[in-house]
Amino acid sequence: MTDEELLIRPQSSAGTTGNAEPAGRALPANMEAEAAFLGAVLIDNRVLEELTVPLRPEHFFVPVHARVFERVLTLVDRQMVVTPVTLKPYFETDEALRDLGGTAYLARLTADGQGLLAPRELAQQIYDLALLRELVSVGRELVESALDTSVEVEPMRQIEEAEAALYRVAEGASSGNEAESFRQSSVAALQQIERALNSGGHISGKTTGLSDLNSKVGGLHDSDLIILAGRPAMGKTSLAMNIAFNCAHRYQTDLKDGIDPAKSVGSPVAFFSLEMSADQLATRILAEQSEISSELLRMGKISRDDFQRISFASQRLANLPLYIDDTPALSIAALRARARRLKRRHDIGLVVVDYLQLLQGSGRGNDNRVNEISEISRGLKTLAKELSVPVIALSQLSRAVESREDKRPQLSDLRESGSIEQDADMVWFIFREEYYHNAAKPEDPSETSSADAIAKYDTWMARHLEVMNKATVIISKQRHGSTGNVQLMFQSEFTKFGDLHPGQRSDFE
Repeated sequence: MTDEELLIRPQSSAGTTGNAEPAGRALPANMEAEAAFLGAVLIDNRVLEELTVPLRPEHFFVPVHARVFERVLTLVDRQMVVTPVTLKPYFETDEALRDLGGTAYLARLTADGQGLLAPRELAQQIYDLALLRELVSVGRELVESALDTSVEVEPMRQIEEAEAALYRVAEGASSGNEAESFRQSSVAALQQIERALNSGGHISGKTTGLSDLNSKVGGLHDSDLIILAGRPAMGKTSLAMNIAFNCAHRYQTDLKDGIDPAKSVGSPVAFFSLEMSADQLATRILAEQSEISSELLRMGKISRDDFQRISFASQRLANLPLYIDDTPALSIAALRARARRLKRRHDIGLVVVDYLQLLQGSGRGNDNRVNEISEISRGLKTLAKELSVPVIALSQLSRAVESREDKRPQLSDLRESGSIEQDADMVWFIFREEYYHNAAKPEDPSETSSADAIAKYDTWMARHLEVMNKATVIISKQRHGSTGNVQLMFQSEFTKFGDLHPGQRSDFE
């Protein structure tokens, strides 16, 4: 049976009356529309430049039409004029075309030229019918899996897979398009390189808003899983929130300036906060933008002028494309489902998860915590690839850091580190020497103190001035480049990270 003759034969249930549906229903397709559209393209190749949908060969129902359109795209890409005559050598031995009359069929496609009256509408219909066929396929598989009541069946997993399949249909993906040609891959690579060139030679992905960090990692790359780890009080959430805000704000600014959204290094952002509430995160952003202490904001110890500054900042950021989901105890499956919806509704380009250890796995009783963390890290990497966005996942470090004299974190300090380190494309550690240095502060010497006590305090103070308001992002793993350290400014009262001036950088390595 050929693809053109495929039929859907629904199962009839017991007790069905005469009102039952016919025994077979043809898949949705319009072969005449496909022929008319191909005829329009062969008459005027410029039709392809005016399409409003991403039409691809696999969207054609008739296999011959799909092969003809694929050859047309190849020749147009080579800057050749495509007509029935230039196509003829490629289809002289095509058996399916021979059944339609051979290469003369190509000439018949252009006979009446009716497709030129509405080529965009024809392309839209071909695309829409392809999505309906894909939806039929998903629905059939969904019914078959739902009817399976064996012991091994996991309903929640089936729901997740069904939602993922529906997401692919909504995005216009085809389940039959399993591999991508090198030509398609190289075009995508060139687009990234062009974006890096246009940004001044620093960013090929989404911006972090921090110039030194962008220069080191080249921005946040699509499909990457970035682990941002650190001990409590190091500023993990603050840095993640700063990056999320900077990326969303850059996108908002670029749109106001008339820049093509596809060429912006910013994007809408989804922030999944399993630890802090949405209003607490919003307070941090307002404190940062109005430069008012977040602690004073929480306690209400602000003046009327301060409140006015906060109100202005709130109005200015009212339409910021930053979406905060503070649902507690999310499973990795639920998080992926919510991220897909945000991608579909708001076209998010960055996902932040705070933090990884608060996510839940599938809940299978025989699994231990290490296996559950492995499932979560794999799920986050799969999400990054599925949505083609960078995913930043925050992670806690083990207490082993505190027992060492050198407090700088290492890859081995990641809790349940094996799978996290393996799945991550980049691993960043946030380290603030100021935090540990303040804990070792000696007593302030008095006039009667010994010379040793005064010298000890002076030494501490000298180092304090060097590390004060500074943080270091340690790039311990990077698949796209070298590892190393990036120094940043950190204003704890505003929970704000920024770039250091060249003269402020210390000798920390």
